[in-house]
Amino acid sequence: MKTFKPWMVVPTALATILMSAGLASSAPIPISPGFKPDPLEFKGTSGGAQASNNCGMIGAVPNHVLSLGANFNYLRFNLHSDGGQPTLLIKTPSGSSCVQADSFSGGSIQAPGYWEQGTYSIYVGDRSGGQHPYTLTITQTP
Repeated sequence: MKTFKPWMVVPTALATILMSAGLASSAPIPISPGFKPDPLEFKGTSGGAQASNNCGMIGAVPNHVLSLGANFNYLRFNLHSDGGQPTLLIKTPSGSSCVQADSFSGGSIQAPGYWEQGTYSIYVGDRSGGQHPYTLTITQTP
């Protein structure tokens, strides 16, 4: 016979609330050179209710948070959205940058380059304010 454990109610309720609010999912994902599998792949929904400077509508919390354990001589973020006008806002240890899809890219964005060690907040937005499925891949292969 199973017994009721009242001490389990509070932690379970708290975890449920944090997950539904999207707060528990923003724990940094550690990435180090030589990571496997390459590319890493993340899926989600673009857009949000918060306006950003020149990067469309984004969520109040990042879609993904990455913790780079070392400097990367080369790392490329590839974003593909299944609609809308996607934007990629990357808040870096030294500032932030916004990359937008142009009319020739078919909803795809690439952000390659040197990336220094630190924590990165990734926001996938939409200039038109819509919400669309996206796939974000990260590779260290040129």
